[in-house]
Amino acid sequence: MHVAAIKTFDIANGPGVRTSLFVSGCTHHCPGCFNSVAWDFAYGEPYTETTEAQILDSLKPDFIDGLSLLGGEPMEPENQEALLALVQRVKRELPGKTVWCYSGYTLEELTGQTPSRARGPHTDAFLASLDVLVDGRFVEAKKDISLRFRGSSNQRILDMKASLREGKPVLWRDDPLFETHQMI
Repeated sequence: MHVAAIKTFDIANGPGVRTSLFVSGCTHHCPGCFNSVAWDFAYGEPYTETTEAQILDSLKPDFIDGLSLLGGEPMEPENQEALLALVQRVKRELPGKTVWCYSGYTLEELTGQTPSRARGPHTDAFLASLDVLVDGRFVEAKKDISLRFRGSSNQRILDMKASLREGKPVLWRDDPLFETHQMI
């Protein structure tokens, strides 16, 4: 796995102050993507133990709310194993931190309800380790800069614990749409 960027003190990709890890590699190639440079799986620097230590250190201050995983595409099969290990370590060593993941794959694709190349041996454990999944490809025709934590109106902010428990997508409770669209 390669790292396109690490942003500490990020306030755009989830609630509060976060560390955001942008991984390389994406096969979606959404028109209008804000990070098309990260489509290449070899873009950036290799992910190493030093990279992981840097991420964990950045999460330690009390005012840091958690980790956000973006891309490229975190749910590409080539990225899942390393990210699962990172997330499991974050959950073990820093249990008060939340983990958000942004994916162009939908929850239905990731769980196998709809066939997808993203589904693999690490997918279920990866999904179970997340607090929130922002799912769905960016659609330029549905771009809306007023949306909170996402770029186009087709994307959903899902509470992963509730979604896995219910067996269907459940919107994150702090999502402003929750009042009118409790379950999708």
